[in-house]
Amino acid sequence: MAIFSMVRNHRTYVKAMRLAAEYIQDPDEFNRVISEGQEKLASAALKARDSVYEGLDIMLRMLSAYAKGEYRAIPWRTLLIVTAAVIYFVSPLDFLPDLLPAIGFADDVAIIVWTFGQIKHDVDQFLAWEQAQQKPQASLADHSAQEMPPPVS
Repeated sequence: MAIFSMVRNHRTYVKAMRLAAEYIQDPDEFNRVISEGQEKLASAALKARDSVYEGLDIMLRMLSAYAKGEYRAIPWRTLLIVTAAVIYFVSPLDFLPDLLPAIGFADDVAIIVWTFGQIKHDVDQFLAWEQAQQKPQASLADHSAQEMPPPVS
């Protein structure tokens, strides 16, 4: 991916990597960048999400679970490059400014795709954990509904 090679060396991405290490240590900044990423992902300009943005959504959920202390099985390198990707994604002044029609998100897509490819194993583990978290809640709801006495007429 040629565009990623150019973007990776761009000052905005280099700065994003440096900031990522700082933000991970500061819960307020870490949560702020997660929120900004979620807001930008949900914005009207990105309503036509595809698999790239689904990947970003997964990465944001992983960061959010980490920030809340719910999921800590994320290696430092993964945490760093995902946070840097989100910082880059929310930055309006990157390699290709987001205001440029049609191509403004090409660099963001390159970063997201590269990052997702680098952490695929960690993403798979997170998705398995996330799915396991949903099963106990569903079975509890099913079980409690079955034990309820019939309504009194």
